[in-house]
Formats: sequence, structure tokens, C-alpha cells
Amino acid sequence: MMPNNKTVPQVKGDFLLGNLSQMIANPFRALCDWQRDYGDLVSFRLATRHFYLFGHPRLIEQALIKQSDVFVKIYNPEKPTGLALVLGQGLVTSQGDLWQRQRRLMQPVFQRSNITTLLPQIATAGSNMLDRWRKLGDGAQVNLSREMMRLTLEVITQTMFSTSVLDKIEHLSPSLDILLRYAARSIMNPLILPLYIPTPGNQKFKQALGAIDEVIYGIIDQRRTASSARNDLLDMLLTARDDSTGEKMTDRQIRDEVITIFSAGHETTANLLSWTLYLLARHPDVLAKLHQELDGLPQGKIPDAEDLQHLVYTRAILNESLRFRPPAGIMLRKVNRNTEVDGYFLKAGRLAIFSIFNLHHHADFWPQPEQFDPERFLMPANRRFSFMPFGTGERICIGNHFALLESQLLLSMIVRHYDLQLLDTDEVEIEMAVTLRPKGGIPARIKRR
Repeated sequence: MMPNNKTVPQVKGDFLLGNLSQMIANPFRALCDWQRDYGDLVSFRLATRHFYLFGHPRLIEQALIKQSDVFVKIYNPEKPTGLALVLGQGLVTSQGDLWQRQRRLMQPVFQRSNITTLLPQIATAGSNMLDRWRKLGDGAQVNLSREMMRLTLEVITQTMFSTSVLDKIEHLSPSLDILLRYAARSIMNPLILPLYIPTPGNQKFKQALGAIDEVIYGIIDQRRTASSARNDLLDMLLTARDDSTGEKMTDRQIRDEVITIFSAGHETTANLLSWTLYLLARHPDVLAKLHQELDGLPQGKIPDAEDLQHLVYTRAILNESLRFRPPAGIMLRKVNRNTEVDGYFLKAGRLAIFSIFNLHHHADFWPQPEQFDPERFLMPANRRFSFMPFGTGERICIGNHFALLESQLLLSMIVRHYDLQLLDTDEVEIEMAVTLRPKGGIPARIKRR
């Protein structure tokens, strides 16, 4: 051990299982409580697995930026765990040369100039949903979470793969839900039995994965036999060749990238829109200011890239929503060798959890952090490492501009046409299943404006 190192405080727990019972009961609550009770860097144990929990900008910068070679993705092709069980070696899970090559390949699709050409497709998906709402009639009850999942799923499949999966949504949504929950459990509970043992949970996972794979491989096969190019992300993946070998990607690699964009690209944005609509319904003053800004747009016109540039308050609302309820609540890395962060000694082989939620609610960086206040994003401030809804460093989310533009456009369309009334006055609980989502969804009544 290096001399005069500080010891990382450890969460008190059970002799055998450590802190497993708190984690299983409510992982989101546990991570918040531990930061509050023990500070910005704390260690905890889930049975055989040891973790460090990070919740301070300085610590995050030292780990993820200055020691990105030490804090690495936990991908192990032989023994996949967490999201890798679902996404394989896609952009979110892979590392090293493979990750760099795939990231370079996909980057152009997500460049700002390209994203603005996708706005009409996003608007179409939005209009279709609003038409469906109109047919449901005034005062109809919907679950906003489910509606937003549908909407963002349609956006991602239309823009990236030029297809729609809405006809399969009844199977798709529950399957994705099963997969994400299982992925989260496989990290947090080391006592889960390996997939080859046919427990009910393992069987359910395999069925769900089969259902999703069928859809994904279906999309790929359909495109292979298509006569004309679509110039979307899928075309790029299918025609890409390795710089050095000239080889094309295997079907499996294409599948991994497609399922990564497919799931990461709609689940998080759906959560952002759901939380935002929920927060607006609970803060009429903010909603009134938003209406004021949107009323400045020409009547009946769907905002284009130019209009969105000017919707400054709309953007501030989305940023504050990302701060207050960040869809990606945590990031996970493995410490691949003994190291030191801020004078603390950290052991190789342990896992590091970076809590974006705790960071976004840190009282040292956010005055009155429990207050939803978009105004704070109208003032210039240095928020490096204290605000990182899309992660940070070279692994920052490739779709961040896309998600923000998409959310801005869809939010403005929904709010201009509909008033939403929450059916439950109690505060919605946060549930952590990889992403932070509203537990039980958000039942609401829709009313045309």
C-alpha cells in the first residue's frame, strides 16, 4: 500500500452478504443513502463483489479522464455480465480497438449536420402519436411512460434503420424490460445462478432475448435483400469494411450494434420525455413559461432546426430534467490495477460505480438541488463533471445531440397540442433498472389545447 493513503469509508453491513439486502430492496435508495451517510467516495460489498461508489466531480475527473486506462469497461467475452448479456460487443459495452473502430464508423451518422436532416422523420413519428391521441378522445387516460417508449422506439427505428416495429410493440417492450432488469441484477447480485441453469428467471431472460434477436435479425435480413440503399446507420454498418483487412462486419457484430442503438437510443430518451412531462405537470409556472416561448412559433408550424435553436427555455427545461432525473443514473467501470484517487488507495479487480444522480444532486454544486428549476440553465456556469447526463470522456454517449434535438422537437409538439393532468397526486417513485425510470409509469389524462 502506498504511504499515507486515506482509507475509503465502508458501508456497514452483514458479515456474510455485506450490503446485498439493501441493494436488492432498493438499489436507487441505497446509493443515495450511502453517499449521504458516508461521503463522496465509499466502498460497499455485495456478497463476494466489492464496489466503490463515486459522487464528486473531482473524483470523477481523476478516475474517468486522467485514469481512463485504469477504469475500464467490464467486458469479458467469455463471461459477459450486465448489459453485455444483452448488447454483446456493441458500442456501449466493447472496448479497445473494436470500440474505437466502431465509434469512428458510426460518428458521421450522429453529427449535428446529419441529425438535422432527420428532423422531419422525428416530426412524423410525433404527429402520428398525436393523431392517435386525438382518436382516443378528450379526457382519455394514457400511461405517459408507455406512450413515450412507443414514440422513441418509432423514432429510432425509422431514423437509423428506415423501418418500423410498432406492430411488434406488444412483445418488444416487455422483452426489453425483462432484459434490462436482468442485466442490472446480474451486476448487483453475484449470487444469481449462471444462465445455463434453467431457473425461471434465466428462462424468461432467454425467451426475451430470443424475441428481440428475432426482430433485430429480421431488420438486418430485410435490408440485405432490399434493392435500394437507404443511407441510414444500418446501410453504413452493412457496407463498412475494416481499414486493414477489408473484411465486412459479421452478422453478430452488426446485431450487437443495432441492438445497442435500438435499446440505448430509445429507452433513455423515453425516460427523459416522461420525466419532463411529469415535472411540467407538477410545475404549472414552468409550463406557463414554456407555453409562452412556444406560442412565439408560427401557428401550426412544426419547428425546424432553425426554430429549435431559438427555443432556449425549452432546452433549459430538458437540461434541468436531465439534472433532476438523469435517465442514465449510473456508470460502471472495473478497476484494472491498484491505483490512487485523491489520496485514496483503490484495489484492482473491484468495480466502480459513478452515480450521475448523486452528482446532479450534490449540494456543493447545485443550490437547492431538490428543486426543479430550469432557470439555472439560463445562466452561464462551468458544469464540467458536475453535470454529465451523457457520461464524459471518450466514452461520452454518441447520440447526445440526437437525443437532445429529438426531445426538444417532440416536447414542443406535445406541449403545444395537449394539456396533461396527472391521475396520481403522490410523487412518482424512482426505480433503477439500468436507467432511472418512473416506477409504475405515469398515468395521465390527455386534453387537447
